[in-house]
Amino acid sequence: MFLYLRLLGESLTFALNALRNNKLRTFLSLLGVTIGIFSIIAVLAAVDSMKKNIEGSLEGMDKNTIYLFKFSFGPSDIPQWKRDQFPNVTYEEYQFLKRNLTDVNQISFNFFTRNESIKYEDNIVTSIRVKPSTYEFFDIEPFVVEKGRLFNESESNSGVPVIVIGYDVAEGLFQNNDPLGKQIRLYGQRFKVIGVLKKQGQDTFGDSNDIAVFFPVNFMRKMYGDNNKAFTPAILIKPEKGVDVEEFKAELVQKLRNHRGLKPDDINNFFINVLSGFTKFIDDITSQMNLVGWILSGFSLLVGGFGIANIMFVSVKERTNLIGIQKALGAKNRFILFQFLFEAVILSLIGGMIGMILVWVIAIILTNVLDFEFVLSFSNVILGSSLAIIIGLVAGIIPAISASKLDPVEAIRTGM
Repeated sequence: MFLYLRLLGESLTFALNALRNNKLRTFLSLLGVTIGIFSIIAVLAAVDSMKKNIEGSLEGMDKNTIYLFKFSFGPSDIPQWKRDQFPNVTYEEYQFLKRNLTDVNQISFNFFTRNESIKYEDNIVTSIRVKPSTYEFFDIEPFVVEKGRLFNESESNSGVPVIVIGYDVAEGLFQNNDPLGKQIRLYGQRFKVIGVLKKQGQDTFGDSNDIAVFFPVNFMRKMYGDNNKAFTPAILIKPEKGVDVEEFKAELVQKLRNHRGLKPDDINNFFINVLSGFTKFIDDITSQMNLVGWILSGFSLLVGGFGIANIMFVSVKERTNLIGIQKALGAKNRFILFQFLFEAVILSLIGGMIGMILVWVIAIILTNVLDFEFVLSFSNVILGSSLAIIIGLVAGIIPAISASKLDPVEAIRTGM
């Protein structure tokens, strides 16, 4: 053990001397390792951060929640022109499924709409996310009320002009005044504020209930009807816990097909998007991003490996006389081999650590600038260090072997 510690100490000294005595050469040689480690760790950190933010966005939601409408979350085998001909889901279908579908925890009818401006007296807030829905929606997605309340079943069914507003909307319209009971204008209509949501923050997709408003979808239906092209209707379904999702989906397909009068050889003219399927789709994308990151960084790592090997060959040549003296004094081939191998690993680790420090610094800057949390996990640090060690071992093995096999007499004579 003492021998190996001594080897490490000597190898560290030689590596630092190489950095100190040949700064430019060593820097250029380590640049490949630095760029390679930086590339792969940066990609992995970005992907991990994205997944963490997505999981945080979906936290509190049931992963089996179904979004039923004419679009698909992911890629589809059905041609686009045919999907464009699919009918929208309807309020009547929502009522039908609510009556006839078994093992349902909650089911709601929603409109996906364009962003709008909202006004109170002389204060205007723009780019507001408008989310008309039935009252059950508040039991499907997680909502925390800071002031007031959510609209109830009676208000939902009758389409009363009441509204629940996000935290930032309340701040923009009312500043420090109490918004409850106030009348605000949206779509040229007056809505009574009955609730304000607790501040949530922005999710990965840029969505946030802080800049959203919620009111009964039936108010929108009374104003514009069910066939306005500016709105996309959707039915959200939350199954009971413990239900087999595939069986639930099969029942949903069968009942909706029968209700729409589809023939046995007709394709489904709707999409059942399960939230867990969306997360799997995201996982597939992140896996592809990881693969691309590995491929791109692989070239830099290859160049870095050659750079380390070049440093070590030069080091062997410069220290030929010293190797001969060490062997003449009894140093075994294994000692010489490990000495140069450890030196290669240390040089590679130095390049790798520089790359990871750069990732860490950039992650801090981007987190502060973009309001998006970039995370350099401990597992990625371990991965980066392991890659650097492997590169050092592979790049240094041939120079180390050539050094260990030098004849002591010839080495001393050559170095004189």
